[in-house]
Amino acid sequence: MHDVAQRLGVSISTVSRALRGQPGVSEKMRQRVLAQAEAMSYVVSPAASSLSGGATGRVGVLVPQIDVWFYSSVVAGIESRLRAEGLDVQLCCLPTTRERFDFFERLPLRRKVDALVVASFPLDERARTRLESMGLPVVVVEEEVEGFPGVRIDDRVAATMAVEHLLRAGHRRIAMIRTSDPEGRVWAADIARLDGYRAALSAHGVIPDDDQVIKVPWGIEGGASAMEVLLSRPDPPTAVFCFSDEVAIGALRTLRRAGLSVPAEMSVVAVDDHPMAELMDLTTVRQPVHEMGTTAAELVLSMLRGEEPESVVLPTRLVIRHSTRRLD
Repeated sequence: MHDVAQRLGVSISTVSRALRGQPGVSEKMRQRVLAQAEAMSYVVSPAASSLSGGATGRVGVLVPQIDVWFYSSVVAGIESRLRAEGLDVQLCCLPTTRERFDFFERLPLRRKVDALVVASFPLDERARTRLESMGLPVVVVEEEVEGFPGVRIDDRVAATMAVEHLLRAGHRRIAMIRTSDPEGRVWAADIARLDGYRAALSAHGVIPDDDQVIKVPWGIEGGASAMEVLLSRPDPPTAVFCFSDEVAIGALRTLRRAGLSVPAEMSVVAVDDHPMAELMDLTTVRQPVHEMGTTAAELVLSMLRGEEPESVVLPTRLVIRHSTRRLD
């Protein structure tokens, strides 16, 4: 199918739809495709016929939220890559445990999509089993789930990179603001970043102190309240590693309102490289969120071709701005 598309200068999805008599292809194009396929002795196989259009021409994307930068950026990456192949995205927002339970109980997308992307929320054994029962290609984003290929960053490495930047600048009293889930779910990224924070300290001879780790609800308000707690202590840290940029923005707000200068009196580093990070002059570890989405889409396309792709770990990099400084 790829060779037919390349010879005609059209997308694989156009060839797929033409060969299977699906709508969305002009009769003139359909005849061109059929003639070229015949000339190349192309035979439509069941595996190949699932490429791009599949039975529906749609890919389901499950997200816990859509009004958060990370998720919307991942979805944008998925949609742009699939759209280039003539595939549509059907988005399902499942913000609560109850809604996720109901989704995996009813599986409303069964027979409505050709594949699923699960974007960054934990899958328990029941959910994993139910997804397998759909018999569709499934790709996960930012989680490691046995049996499903996925794309993620190494959150432990990202945290280590951020904390080592502070350690190389001479900081030793380094706190961490991590995040909690209002429904008690355990997020792999939170655990991995905590592990990376501790590992970096230990590698530099600093004994991790659990009192220096503050756990708050994710978001700006959580970061603000955590920084208030840290500043109220008799011996506050000289630097803080925040779970995400949005948490760090809240922490910076508290520092500003307290009249403390960043980075002269407190250094702050985080993970994400959110668009606001540059505006806030925030040092952060960049994760390629849009690329996560496009890579997830590539994995879907690979599976629709009948291939068995490997999971992908994308690189992160430290972006140094002016929220951190070397201690005198």
